[in-house]
Amino acid sequence: MNATTFGLDIAKRTFQMYWIEAETGEVVNRRFTKQQLIEFLGQRAASRVALEACGSAHWWARKIAALGHQVVLLHARFIRPFVQNNKTDATDARAIWTAAQQPGMRSVAPKTADQQAMLGLHRMRSLLVKSRTMQVNQLRGLLYEFGVTLRAGRLAGLAEVRERLGEIEQIVPGILFCALRDQLQFIERIEADIRKLERQIVAWQRQEAACRRLSAIPGIGPLTATALVATIGDPAAFKSGRELAAYLGLVPRQSGTGGKVRLGGISKRGDSYIRMLLIHGARAVLFKSRSKEAWCEQLSRRRPANVVAVALASKMARTAWSLLANNRTYQKDYALQKTA
Repeated sequence: MNATTFGLDIAKRTFQMYWIEAETGEVVNRRFTKQQLIEFLGQRAASRVALEACGSAHWWARKIAALGHQVVLLHARFIRPFVQNNKTDATDARAIWTAAQQPGMRSVAPKTADQQAMLGLHRMRSLLVKSRTMQVNQLRGLLYEFGVTLRAGRLAGLAEVRERLGEIEQIVPGILFCALRDQLQFIERIEADIRKLERQIVAWQRQEAACRRLSAIPGIGPLTATALVATIGDPAAFKSGRELAAYLGLVPRQSGTGGKVRLGGISKRGDSYIRMLLIHGARAVLFKSRSKEAWCEQLSRRRPANVVAVALASKMARTAWSLLANNRTYQKDYALQKTA
């Protein structure tokens, strides 16, 4: 007999679940509290539980799997077409159940606690970097209002501010100068916090074999390697490297009718943070590496630099999937060696 499939809509305090009893055919759409849901699933035979990949979904996936059930995480975009009538918890649970029944429905790989923790460090670092940029730009703007211009670049600009503090004190009114000096100290504290998070990220990269393998790919450093491993989760969730590249929004948009398909710019779907890291890494290879691949050189002669960078970022993502899925180490000119 086939296992029962549950459609679970999760929230902070109330949880709605939809299923059909296999023995009686009874349709059930029931609300639970958190503890009631855990106790109910703990008493049920091994079943298939589908839920939306949203906040706390990965924790619930680990919890439900520990109770002996198979967990299916679905992207919200694939569930929405099955919502009937008004959007309520009951209709959402039924939509999740219906989406899970569709053949070929793609799912999201549940993340481990360590992978979630690593992504948390990345999010914290990203916010600190954004805050630092805002603080530095404001510092430049406020000084410019009093005729003080600084060298371009964050490091050069901050170094110049520290060198010219005495001069700036004579130019800027005292009430503002004290606040600017405090702001400069605040930027230094942000930078110290960023360095601390980066040390934690690098430490995790060194202890994870998958991260070390990805770090061997040109253009992928500790930040990109750890973010990729934590985001991908189980590489078996993707059929190919191209599917991973599509998941990260690094492939062209497609639109067509009447049998004619048109390709546009990249779709920019998925995690913009991972896409940004890959594209920045690709730019570093294009403009700083002395040993670029031949196809990069050839493409650079025909296409703009931005197009080449995105193409290289897409290839880096496909290479990363291949290494993870096949448990291989990076080899330069692997395709040429294979055909030789």
